Amino acid sequence: MFCIRRLVAAFAFLLISGAILVSAPDARAESQAASCESDVGLSVLTSPIAPWKGAPLRVIFSTEKPIDGELTLVAPDGAVQAKSREKHGGPPYFYFAEVAAPVAGKWHAKFSREGASADCSTISRDISVLAAKAAPPRATGGSVWPLRDSWNRGTENLYSAWIEKLFDAPLDEAPSWPALHEVLRDKSRNALFNHLGLGEDEKKLVIRPDCADLPYFLRVYFAFKMGLPFGYSKCTRGGGGSAPKCTQWWSIQKEEPPPAPREQKTASNDPFGIFSAPAPKPQSPAASAKQQGLVPGFGFYLRSTLANSVHSGNGRTAATDDNTDYYPVPLTAETLRPGTVYADPYGHLLVLTKRVSQTGDAAGVFLAVDGQPDGTVARKRFWRGNFLFAQDPALGGAGFKRFRPVVAEKNRGMRRLTNAEITKNPQYGDFSLEQSKISVEDFYDRMDDVMSPAPLDPSRAIGEAITALDEQVKARVTSVENGRKYQSGGGAEVAIPDGASIFETTGAWEDFATPSRDLRLLIAIDVVRGFPDRVARRPERYAMPAGKSATDVKTELESSLASELAARKVSYTRSDGSSWTLALKDVADRTADLEMAYNVNDCVELRWGAAEKSDEASTCKRRASAAQRKKMAEYRAWFHDRRRPPRP
Repeated sequence: MFCIRRLVAAFAFLLISGAILVSAPDARAESQAASCESDVGLSVLTSPIAPWKGAPLRVIFSTEKPIDGELTLVAPDGAVQAKSREKHGGPPYFYFAEVAAPVAGKWHAKFSREGASADCSTISRDISVLAAKAAPPRATGGSVWPLRDSWNRGTENLYSAWIEKLFDAPLDEAPSWPALHEVLRDKSRNALFNHLGLGEDEKKLVIRPDCADLPYFLRVYFAFKMGLPFGYSKCTRGGGGSAPKCTQWWSIQKEEPPPAPREQKTASNDPFGIFSAPAPKPQSPAASAKQQGLVPGFGFYLRSTLANSVHSGNGRTAATDDNTDYYPVPLTAETLRPGTVYADPYGHLLVLTKRVSQTGDAAGVFLAVDGQPDGTVARKRFWRGNFLFAQDPALGGAGFKRFRPVVAEKNRGMRRLTNAEITKNPQYGDFSLEQSKISVEDFYDRMDDVMSPAPLDPSRAIGEAITALDEQVKARVTSVENGRKYQSGGGAEVAIPDGASIFETTGAWEDFATPSRDLRLLIAIDVVRGFPDRVARRPERYAMPAGKSATDVKTELESSLASELAARKVSYTRSDGSSWTLALKDVADRTADLEMAYNVNDCVELRWGAAEKSDEASTCKRRASAAQRKKMAEYRAWFHDRRRPPRP
């Protein structure tokens, strides 16, 4: 990691020590180069930490401002071995290049800028590739991993670039992975694969976070690889009309004491399943002891510390609260960067991965990933059906938030910056209470404006809303199929939790029942059905066809909606293994049935709203008990009203 700050410091040290002699012109050239890089906010990541000929050489050039040009990796003999003109992100923006088998010697990473002055036309870095593997970092006393850098705008931008590359895929795809480790083990995605030179990403470690864990797991993984400070809070879940509060904070230098040894749950009942075998045995005191070594110690930190400490309440703390892991940001394209976390008021969390700018042919898009109780990590687009928002102090502070910077102070350990410090810090300066002061409709209107500053074509806009609903229904296919596999594999009847706990629990119910996901789906259906009315309510937001009134456009959109819902299809696997196809219209017409379709103990046909005695339902062989159906009838109002109950 070659930050400008470090280069200048190293250069000054060499001057003072007399190790090199630099002429005045050379000094001016160094100063000019630093100025050019500072103007665009450059940060550079070279991986692995000690490049050598036996490992791929990866380089990221990230900038705060958009610059066009070409990144090249030049071998010691002067030959260009890799190049890229593909500009990612925005902001931050980045270029990526890789050489699979670099030769030993001095390499040059060069960025040739278009439209820049002669003094700033080329940005370069020298990279020494060793002939033999250097000694990798080792564990040190007093910290889970050794510190090598600090959080600042440069490292934050590299974090955003790493996140975007990790989950990138064409916009027309809906990528999904069975678990986070499937993404991290993908060398083509993970720019930090084996970054430490310890073969750390080839240990076959299982990393399976749920939605609340996912933001922390991404942040801690990056911090571990880059040698950055990290910590987390122990928080309540809120209740009694109050937002969650965080009562303790632990860091990698001041670790949370381990709990007393206990018997671990089976894999199907373990919502974390982090780095664990498929069917863990009762844990002995020896097995629960902290493991030695940098990589085993990091694995233990995830498995036995972080995963068992953070939950959705960490994301719903009040906007004004300083004693938190997240802080709220304004709704702007500059602040909603990859790595930004979205906390909805009902306990779900997502992580932004990419912003796609508006074009003349399509609306702007924010993409995000979330984790599910069954371990699935999937990409989703921002829209009202996926990102729920509410203003209710009893639910806590909803909206977009960033990780609060953790700083390491000499002889004082680690601490988090306060809201006031973030506001004044030139590296951040993005704390904002904006989201806590606007209405629900204003929130979604504001996000529409951020994603697509120019007026939208109404027919394209409704098409994209239908596409988002299509993606959400297909994601439910995976969730319901996981429940079918649990049943067909001999899974026992799952107890239904009492009251509001159906939305927040652990074990097989959380893994395979879908109350939270179904509530979101019902809201999504409402959003799509109400889209023509939304256009009529806010005609200035849309590029209305010449000579047509808002009423005319609304009528056309209603016709387009009906035909699109009928044309788009989705298939699910029935109880006997056969496939059944539904149109999106079928799903939308079954909202009343979907209000009681989340129980894993019901057959999949009922979970898709199949009518009694229909051909579709003829393969159904399993139903929830009468007692459970009675409970569901009592809870049905929550789904009918599209509103989760408050916590006790």
